[in-house]
Amino acid sequence: MIRSLRVRLMLAAAVLAVLFMLALLPALQKAFSLALQESIEQRLASDVTTLISSARIEHGQLRMPALLPDERYNLPDSGLMGYIFDRQGHLVWRSRATTAQNIEYQPRYDGRGNEFARTRQSDGEEFFVYDVEIKLLGGKSAAYSIVALQPVREYHNTLDGLREKLYLGFGAALLALLILLWAGLTWGLRSLRHLSRELDQVEAGAREGLSREHPSELLRLTGSLNRLLHSEREQRQRYRDSLDDLAHSLKTPLTVLQGVSESLGQTPDEREQARVLQSQIERMSQQIDYQLQRASLRKSGLVRHQVDVRPLLDSLCSTLAKVYRDKHVQVSLDIPAQAQAQVPMEQGALLELLGNLLENAYRLCLQQVRVSLRQSSGQVELCVEDDGLGVPVEQRQRILQRGERLDAQHPGQGIGLAVVKDIIDSYDAELRLDDSTLGGAAFRIVFPRG
Repeated sequence: MIRSLRVRLMLAAAVLAVLFMLALLPALQKAFSLALQESIEQRLASDVTTLISSARIEHGQLRMPALLPDERYNLPDSGLMGYIFDRQGHLVWRSRATTAQNIEYQPRYDGRGNEFARTRQSDGEEFFVYDVEIKLLGGKSAAYSIVALQPVREYHNTLDGLREKLYLGFGAALLALLILLWAGLTWGLRSLRHLSRELDQVEAGAREGLSREHPSELLRLTGSLNRLLHSEREQRQRYRDSLDDLAHSLKTPLTVLQGVSESLGQTPDEREQARVLQSQIERMSQQIDYQLQRASLRKSGLVRHQVDVRPLLDSLCSTLAKVYRDKHVQVSLDIPAQAQAQVPMEQGALLELLGNLLENAYRLCLQQVRVSLRQSSGQVELCVEDDGLGVPVEQRQRILQRGERLDAQHPGQGIGLAVVKDIIDSYDAELRLDDSTLGGAAFRIVFPRG
């Protein structure tokens, strides 16, 4: 399927131009043929007129001068063929060019005066014939048929030459037309390229909307896109504000419940109930965090983000090093130069994704964690590895589900990787869980380049 609008329009215009020329060619050839036949008829009529003006009647007999006014009649190889027949159809005179050629022609005395027609010889050769009946010649009564002939092959040769020139001319005209069409389409679609560049700037966050410097036919489209962008920004902002309000409204009573549960515990039964209550409160708090993150961390519709990874990693690793200072975790960052260390995600989503993966790696590693970033022409791969126990192959799909955990010795509800999976799915990326060369698990996130 052809995806280029310019190529489609060009092909459609080329097909229409070719069809038009193919329909026009027969009409032009017919016109040329009729014009050429008319020209031959006029020339033969002129030749006959020359013969009539030269003929004389003396003593009832036709007399023709030795040299005619038209010198072509006096040359044997001129090709000018002229005949004069009497009323009985007997040949009484012929031009020198016909001496070596016998023409099978019989004139008709049917009262039509003159006739332009074709005649075919027994050998298949055809001639144009212009036949004029003469009743008065030089003021005297006479009955003769004066005939001028021309081979049809000369007409065909001329017509073939004209046809060849016509084809060449139409071919050159078609080529010139296609070049002009391509230039015209390129100029006409320039506004679409300008619109495309502005959309790229909107996706990259370099501008907030589209300008009005476009043709009037595109202003309705650009206006609709600007309204969509504005509505999307306002809706996302209202959505996030509502989520923040919801989080605060839910966190406050949960904190109160947490404090009440801690004040309980005067008897063993109460302590057990307090422990169960705290466990459920913690689970509710984590479930609220998960649902809020899942709802808010979504890729925007039109804006295409590019976030530097290195600053986020430095901040997260610094925080986690304080949390897990007793483990003395050694972190290695294999990140390219800043201009190439970008991931196509919103900053908040990337921070949440890296936070969950790094917290998981710090918690389960023995001493080493490695983060690497690789870029190619078609994708970006972010990898977080550790030297822990790893994940068995048969368990790798299960741990990505909400609430599933392999490690029961550490606190948590097993929703971190589920959040990671939701974020990755929202950006059309792919999460792969492999074995790391460090000995533990390797979480690879592959982003397509937009």
